[in-house]
Amino acid sequence: MPTVAVDKEELWQRLGREYTTEEFDKLCFDYGLELDEDTTAEVEEAIKKGLPAERPQLKIEIPANRYDLLCIEGISRALRIFLQKTEAPEYKLVYPPSGEAGLLTVTIDPETAKIRPLFACAVLRNVKFTPSSYASFIDLQDKLHQNICRRRQLVAIGTHDLDTLTPPFRYEAKPPKDIKFAPLGKTQEYTAEELMTVFESEKHLAKYLPIIRDSPVYPIIYDSKDQVLSMPPIINSDHSKITLDTKNVFIDVTATDQTKLDIVVNIVATMFSEYCAEPFTIEPVKVILPNGQTRITPDLSGRDMLAHASYVNSCTGLSLTSMEVSTLLTRMALTTRISPSNTDEIEVHIPPTRPDILHECDIMEDAAIAYGFNNLPDKFPATSTVAQPLAISKLSDVIRTEWALAGWIEVLPLILCSHEENFGWLNHEDDGNTAVKIANPKSLEFQVVRTTLIPGLLKTVRENRSHPLPIKIFETSEVVFKDTTRERQARNERHAAAVWCNKTAGFEIVHGMLDRAMKMLEIPKILSSDSAAKTGYYIKETSDPMYFPGRAANIFYRAPPAKTGALESIKKDVESALHINHDLNIGSLGILHPTVLEKFEIGFPCSALEFTLEPFKKQMQKVWTNED
Repeated sequence: MPTVAVDKEELWQRLGREYTTEEFDKLCFDYGLELDEDTTAEVEEAIKKGLPAERPQLKIEIPANRYDLLCIEGISRALRIFLQKTEAPEYKLVYPPSGEAGLLTVTIDPETAKIRPLFACAVLRNVKFTPSSYASFIDLQDKLHQNICRRRQLVAIGTHDLDTLTPPFRYEAKPPKDIKFAPLGKTQEYTAEELMTVFESEKHLAKYLPIIRDSPVYPIIYDSKDQVLSMPPIINSDHSKITLDTKNVFIDVTATDQTKLDIVVNIVATMFSEYCAEPFTIEPVKVILPNGQTRITPDLSGRDMLAHASYVNSCTGLSLTSMEVSTLLTRMALTTRISPSNTDEIEVHIPPTRPDILHECDIMEDAAIAYGFNNLPDKFPATSTVAQPLAISKLSDVIRTEWALAGWIEVLPLILCSHEENFGWLNHEDDGNTAVKIANPKSLEFQVVRTTLIPGLLKTVRENRSHPLPIKIFETSEVVFKDTTRERQARNERHAAAVWCNKTAGFEIVHGMLDRAMKMLEIPKILSSDSAAKTGYYIKETSDPMYFPGRAANIFYRAPPAKTGALESIKKDVESALHINHDLNIGSLGILHPTVLEKFEIGFPCSALEFTLEPFKKQMQKVWTNED
């Protein structure tokens, strides 16, 4: 959760009264915030010692989805509405006297599709900045960049003194050698290529350079006199920098995600529109898209949704009328109207500052916050149930207990790993249809969701090389596979895996671990050629490149036959006579190939075992049900 530091005295002025720390902590809690720290005591102590000190601050933890609360303007506005000291503002688009024809325009070049294709902007007219509001304006941009903008990868914000520029504007993408301007804070002009070197030593900018550095073209924004406004997402031009004397602010937002683009431009514009000569008014800008179509930004129309008093009551245990629910919602800055055709329905208008409201349940939550979570009635559930573990969890506990009793150590590696660890380092190829890949991984260590437990176990061995041999570890946990037949396009599987590391390979050790697990699951061992056996498991040699040639086997499981009719029974008898089976390949075991060990930096031979527990779930569920 992001933490916002606000000036204590200024917040009291905005709220119209002073609060004790306890009172404000309770107010924050009632609204769904958390007061993390009040620095008053620290400031007073520093003053007593004659040390320099800032004004007392309140550090408030904000929910990650409430982008409208990332500045003192948004926090004070929301709390004043919650305390019913003011009504929710109506954000308005104000056109020039000549109407839409008089709007500023930005033309988007088709080349921007290669690097950062989406663009939105807005204008704040006749702004009156103070040192405090100016600092808040800059801080909000930084908070958004680190939060929803994902460190400027998805969205980047630029703000400019409009009076230093000459519209109309152009958003283009050019080779870095063709871009030259003086960046913010510098008087000398540099090419974009040179800026990549100049900013490498500046910590606050160096982390953003990789976003565009390897691209053949860089995004750039010009005015009609070819004066650079910004090179997103890196830096603005010094020519158009915002100062305390700035009266008209031009906001540009570039992005690779349309939804986040719309959210960010709306938040920045609405939060600081209160400083305009006519508060809460924003001048739109006409954006001319590469295909010739036009778009007016920002879009402050908001959204309309339906809520039901009966739904709110069923979730909260209350007995509120539609009018009472409507009153509660207005305290959360929502505009409401009871439907004339159905008194249970409430027409709710979602303002552009509340992108966190996606479903009726979010509206219900707002009503509950306004009512007070501590005021909700305590009730026993309508039904009485006794909890019990899922069959797969109980099955996992059986394996976990037996392997632990055998002297093996359970480990819990991360479920995310690099692409190489999951495929290349195991001598496997990625067919593109197996692993779930992370769209924006934080680092190379977290590129995919693992499809096997082996990499995590081998990394554990690598990090414990100083541990006395043998190292014998296991894990019983989830792996994830792509599955287009599922709603979420993926499925989880519970696997059990073990790795033995010693001066000798120990194939017989992991084989024994398999036999012990199957014995505890009451799965008999059968021969692969025994087609008459109704159920059981067996192993069969395989040529998996992860294992040493000739020292690996697949594990097969034959599920017990389900109750069938006469024809189905005859069919199974015929298949058995013809040695036709439908045995499941549930895993593998063997001695790991030396190249695998080399990539994981392990200097001793290892044997590994891994199999899925999913096929045993139904059978074990029947056994445990009969026991109960």
